[in-house]
Amino acid sequence: QVQLVESGGGLVQAGGSLRLSCAASGNIFNINAMGWYRQAPGKQRELVAAITRGGSTDYADSVKDRFIISFDTTKGTVQLQMNSLKPEDTAVYYCRADQLYSPNDYWGQGTQVTVSS
Repeated sequence: QVQLVESGGGLVQAGGSLRLSCAASGNIFNINAMGWYRQAPGKQRELVAAITRGGSTDYADSVKDRFIISFDTTKGTVQLQMNSLKPEDTAVYYCRADQLYSPNDYWGQGTQVTVSS
């Protein structure tokens, strides 16, 4: 079992930056990958960025060159540095983790990011 708690959301002007953090607790040493997803009103939840224990990353095209994901495997924390934010980045951001040798995945409660124009 893994529990996830996000922090760092808020309101920022377009062009600004925010840093999201997600802290995992429980069986963190069995985490295979962590990532950030987002869901805007009326839209489906989508992948923003993901990172594996080995350091491989995956980004949505819309955030490449603006967002950076990092994963501290010893602490079970994942961070998302968001730069050059745009109004279309406004959404609830969710942290996700999955485990080795398990079909289960885990989600945080979400944190709101609002970018004003």
